[in-house]
Amino acid sequence: MTHMAKQSNRDGKAPTQRMLRVGEVIRRTLSEVLQRGDVHDDELARMSITVGEVRMTSDLRIATAFVLPLGGQGKEEALEALRRNKHEIRHLVVKGGTMKFAPELRFEIDGTFDQIDATRALLAEDHVRQDLDD
Repeated sequence: MTHMAKQSNRDGKAPTQRMLRVGEVIRRTLSEVLQRGDVHDDELARMSITVGEVRMTSDLRIATAFVLPLGGQGKEEALEALRRNKHEIRHLVVKGGTMKFAPELRFEIDGTFDQIDATRALLAEDHVRQDLDD
């Protein structure tokens, strides 16, 4: 199960402002790179991929991007294409940036939408709705 950005990812400690800030910069830049189709991969160019969140390790050397293809179709193909091109993507993300180091990029499927759907389904159940209406 994945954790939200504000939850712990450093031995029970919340992420620092620096980790959140760097993660957001990488998320925006990665989104732009994928949207523009800067990566030289025909399969990746045909996909529309959303970058929901980027989590940084405390030393800022590893960035885990949580991604989801538009419509949620072709998740494994998208992950495979991103992982296959991670070195080029890494270069494009940090090119012209102000970061001292280029973090290693890792890609995972963003499960946030699945969690939202599961929560909605749970809240729609009769016995739960009955408790909420009281």
